[in-house]
Amino acid sequence: WLLPPVLGRVALAALLGWLGDPLVARLERARFARNAAAILVCSAMSLLLLVAAVILVPMLEQQIMTLVHSLPGYRDWFVGTALPWVEQRTGLEILSWLDPERLFTLIREHWERAGGIAAALLGLLANIVLLPVLTFFFLRDWDLLVARVGLLVPRDHADTVRTLARESDAVLGGFLRGQFLVMLILGVLYAIGLWGVGLDLGILIGIVAGLLTFVPYLGPASIVVFGGIAAMVQFGDWQHLAGVAVVFTVGQIIESYWLTPKLVGDRIGLHPMAVIFAVTAGGTLFGFLGMLLALPVAAVANVLLRYAHERYTASSLYAGEQPRIVLAPDAAAPGDGPSPQA
Repeated sequence: WLLPPVLGRVALAALLGWLGDPLVARLERARFARNAAAILVCSAMSLLLLVAAVILVPMLEQQIMTLVHSLPGYRDWFVGTALPWVEQRTGLEILSWLDPERLFTLIREHWERAGGIAAALLGLLANIVLLPVLTFFFLRDWDLLVARVGLLVPRDHADTVRTLARESDAVLGGFLRGQFLVMLILGVLYAIGLWGVGLDLGILIGIVAGLLTFVPYLGPASIVVFGGIAAMVQFGDWQHLAGVAVVFTVGQIIESYWLTPKLVGDRIGLHPMAVIFAVTAGGTLFGFLGMLLALPVAAVANVLLRYAHERYTASSLYAGEQPRIVLAPDAAAPGDGPSPQA
């Protein structure tokens, strides 16, 4: 509760170490020393993050500054077009108790006081400067950490815990690695598609939608809502709105029929409502750290619940007492000899 930034960095580093451990193990089998393998994998991860930051940070800064400068246009569209349209069809007097102009003014002033997106991103980078170092130590010592935790398990339950841990690792590893690829591919596809439609904020909306894909229905909904609003504010015609719909449809077809079945499948086994609950509950309780750990905790809990269900259905509590047939003494047939005694 008191150290969320520190715990967030450690949890993220542990997650990266866990995701990179199979590659380190593969390099070990290729006769690399554990330290050398960890350095190679950590360097590759850092290089990828650095390239992504070099490419994305200037682009996102430009997109967000475009959004800030476009806020008056969005304000005018909401006040002069969207809200009157809603009032006309619902009979609600929204403008009488809602002041959109003040809301947009506060948003713009907040960004101006914050010094822009560049200062915010530099502060974020300064806070996570230790992430590569922590990730390296997790990559180098992952097997040692797992072994030490395993030694704490009572010996009578070691086999059961080992089986559940391997199942959790397989379920969660396959899901997260596949989901990261789906988020990356969809973010690029959405950004290129909306940029092709002509939206000034297309890249920003596409990246946000790709990142939100891990929450069921939220990523596609963000394309429809944000993309539709941006098209109406910037162009105000149905042709560009139809272009946004085409980008959404193509992205959904690619995700539903190729990306998710091939890369993710049904590895995690969680209902979409359970995923939404886990992410929102984790964010509410522990902020960024809670959102980071929500799906891993939910996946492990699902494995444990399946095991508990199997044990319950195999128990006498579930099956109940089987009735026993006892032959009464007077039920023996004549001449059959003495009746059996219970």
